[in-house]
Amino acid sequence: MNPLRIGNASGFYGDRFTAVREMLTDGRLDVLTGDYLAELTMLILGRDLLKDPSGGYAKTFLRQMEDGLGLAHERGTRIVANAGGLNPAGLADALRELAAKLGLPTRVAHVEGDLLPAEPGVLTANAYLGGAGIAACLAAGADVVVTGRVTDAALVTGPAQWHFGWGPEEYNRLAGAVVAGHVLECGTQATGGNYAFFRELDPTLLLRPGFPLAELYEDGSAVVTKHPGTGGVVDVGTVTAQLLYETGGARYAGPDVTARLDTVRLTQEGPDRVRIDGVRGEAPPPTLKAGRCRLGGHRNEVVLVLTGLDVEAKAALVREQIGAALAENPPAEVRWELARTDREDADTEETASALLRLVVRDQDPEKVGRALTGAAIELALASYPGFHVTAPPGRGAPYGVFETAYVPAAGVPHTAVLPDGTRAAIPVPPAARALEPVPEPALPAPLPPGPAVRAPLGRIAGARSGDKGGDANVGVWVRTEAEWRWLVHTLTVDLFRALLPETADLHVTRHVLPNLRAVNFTVAGILGEGVASRARFDPQAKALGEWLRSRHVDVPEQLLP
Repeated sequence: MNPLRIGNASGFYGDRFTAVREMLTDGRLDVLTGDYLAELTMLILGRDLLKDPSGGYAKTFLRQMEDGLGLAHERGTRIVANAGGLNPAGLADALRELAAKLGLPTRVAHVEGDLLPAEPGVLTANAYLGGAGIAACLAAGADVVVTGRVTDAALVTGPAQWHFGWGPEEYNRLAGAVVAGHVLECGTQATGGNYAFFRELDPTLLLRPGFPLAELYEDGSAVVTKHPGTGGVVDVGTVTAQLLYETGGARYAGPDVTARLDTVRLTQEGPDRVRIDGVRGEAPPPTLKAGRCRLGGHRNEVVLVLTGLDVEAKAALVREQIGAALAENPPAEVRWELARTDREDADTEETASALLRLVVRDQDPEKVGRALTGAAIELALASYPGFHVTAPPGRGAPYGVFETAYVPAAGVPHTAVLPDGTRAAIPVPPAARALEPVPEPALPAPLPPGPAVRAPLGRIAGARSGDKGGDANVGVWVRTEAEWRWLVHTLTVDLFRALLPETADLHVTRHVLPNLRAVNFTVAGILGEGVASRARFDPQAKALGEWLRSRHVDVPEQLLP
């Protein structure tokens, strides 16, 4: 059987608008997918739905389909996207109207059932569904399938189940599709975007990386590649980086299957072609992950600029002044951060300046509105020399909180609404297996002792990091066996905490993935109540891995170029 060619045209709501056209015109595809949902996106769509009950979906996708539907029809390409958000039925209706306006015989289906019963104070609540509903829609002849909250990998597992006719207990095949789906889901992060070793690549190829595609085979193996002539690079390093993104332990659980990341094999098959095989799968857990978004209160912030000499003393003065002004009716949370971006004897004013950031939060909008504005701005002529702010604080704004929960899979009404309107109930998988940690594998022998040089970890190690609710992960990998023998014995949890002092009091777990020459760290609670709460300078932990790579460690001389 010929491989199924699945491409991706979106990694988030707001990704490159022209990617749909590019993926449909730059080469052949059987299926084009788009991932539009993230934790923060669900909050945004929830607020949109409050303003307009007919909304709640990714309007960008509908605009992309104005020429995407015609191009897909001409080329025989099916389209699968989770752009339905909180209202997949509404998006499906809008697509039918668009197709009729364009004179196209496009058959549209959608998947629903992920919405969970409303709870007091919760804006959105969704379970993460698998790919079986998508497969049912495609089997019924759908040209376009839109979903609400499915797992990102379901956009690939669904078409694979449809095309190859896999049953729900063909775990190894399903796990291979999950891994391919995870590589594709974030778009150009698999083709050189956000890549730790970007300086080793041809810079002209990084200006506009092409979006990735996978050639998926009946046995569950896949080749990750991209359309010929497009920018970017697909190699073992770029694929490894994306595999580590927003994952945790060796068992990567989903509603279709639990994929064993410790069994993944990556092979450079040719230029811009990386083969994924050897993936083993296990029965999925009996529960589905669910995400809940609620409004956590109101927040405001001000960033004060401290220039030149006596930065610490200037910060102490203004903190005491603003603290005294807020003391009469203090906000529930007051957080200060001093970023020493200044340099000694700087030749520009900007590089002579540090930034002092104040964030306040409270349920009462008044406590974070005029109270902060007055406290900060009334000091303009009465505080440290050179007082100014990057922008005056405004009235404050509501912030969101993302919470993870787990619900019984049998209690979620996964439903495929077929092109003719028929509603097909999707059964839960016939077997389930509770998640258990994988014992740490046997480690290779450490490198023999020898001279070492103090150098940044990133001289030899790549990293990629991201968010999962209030937690973050940092995946670290190397490229040679000698580097692996050093890394796996050196980068322990204790050293990780020492290199990133912000994690010192948090629960950090290390997962070892020998096939990828990687260690993956999960840091619990570093992001507070999740990205929507913006509790941290880097609220999605996107650069946590790059901070780690910049820290100096003792690297064996033999490993350095």
